Amino acid sequence: MNSQNYENAIRTSLKKRYAKETRLKFYGIISISFALSFLAIFLYTIFINGYTALQQTQTLVSIQIPSDKIMNENGKLDIKKSRNFNWGGLVKEAFRTSFPEVNKQTDKRNLNSLVSENAGYQLRLKVENGSLKIGNKIDVWIKTSDDVDMLMKGHMDRNVAEKNRRLSDQQIEWVDKLKKEGKLDLFFNSTFFTKADSREPESAGILGAAVGSTFALFITLILALPLAVMSAIYLEYFAKPGKITDFIEVNINNLAAVPSIVFGLLGLAVFLGFFGMPRSVPLVGGMVLALMTLPTIIIATRASIRAVPTSIRDAALGLGASKMQAATDHVLPLAAPGILTGTIIGMAQALGESAPLLMIGMVAFIVDVPNSITSPATALPVQIFMWSDSAERAFSERASLAIMVLLIFLISMNITAVFLRRKYETKW
Repeated sequence: MNSQNYENAIRTSLKKRYAKETRLKFYGIISISFALSFLAIFLYTIFINGYTALQQTQTLVSIQIPSDKIMNENGKLDIKKSRNFNWGGLVKEAFRTSFPEVNKQTDKRNLNSLVSENAGYQLRLKVENGSLKIGNKIDVWIKTSDDVDMLMKGHMDRNVAEKNRRLSDQQIEWVDKLKKEGKLDLFFNSTFFTKADSREPESAGILGAAVGSTFALFITLILALPLAVMSAIYLEYFAKPGKITDFIEVNINNLAAVPSIVFGLLGLAVFLGFFGMPRSVPLVGGMVLALMTLPTIIIATRASIRAVPTSIRDAALGLGASKMQAATDHVLPLAAPGILTGTIIGMAQALGESAPLLMIGMVAFIVDVPNSITSPATALPVQIFMWSDSAERAFSERASLAIMVLLIFLISMNITAVFLRRKYETKW
């Protein structure tokens, strides 16, 4: 009887344990599904809001470029005359020829607002590059304003009250007329990938921010990686156990969890305040990101070094190698895959940071693509922050597309880290 009761107690205990395991598994599946659903909603929202930025509305105008206004006596383009010529007025005058019935000054201003403010500048660049002939009347596709672009893409509701729209009923009629005549169409928005920022959404691009991020990450890599590897080697092989070493290790682990904006404050106080370095340059941005990334790479490097069997180091020391030779010639090559993986993950983290860069002034409006690490620049996450803060719908659209580009870079870097880890990792 006692044996029967004991068996029943065991069965009851097992049933409870299996029930707990089942519930735990169920809770885990629910949690993962919940997280994946939020991720799917996020990606879907970003894609729906951003993919339309891959196209830009342009209108067809017939323009006759006056050769006597921009050419010299030898029949060649005079750059000085070209820069002083009113290209914007030429574009607007050519655009108004499609609407001969528009005579009032107010209507002319409303009509001119349908064309991009930078259309004249873009036309001048085409002429100076030799892509357009001078003197003959030619048909040219020029960019429209961002309001027309939003209307063409369906982001502006025609049915709302006129006072609540950025385009009036008359302007919408003009847009419909151009579309009906085949003078209005959507084209691939190459400007987004080939130009820097602009006050006009239709002329804004991410190239300047992307180059600024590249320069900053380059500085981060060349500063953080050597220091992290040397620090890890010292702590693993040369540092004597004691309170000082324990203090260093604890602080390294703590720094890895410090909010990134604290590193921005540190850079603001030390690099800009104390050393007087220039604001809004990739050099300072890379130094701040290096401080932030350094603890992550140190921890990953130490873990990779510890994963190498101690017998390899002992064998090297037994054959007469010094501690440094054993570490650099034998241990580090075997730990390189893990170090590389930690470095890539740390760089991916630095690529997505904006808070420390905001503190050192890399939030400036930069219209030129930086050409060195000391040129004024911004970064891709900061560019997204500035666009998303704008009230214009077209900037929000471009911010979503920039987020997609940033996510592609981050996912690619993480996939590369996993691939390199699996390809070169040694199984002990």
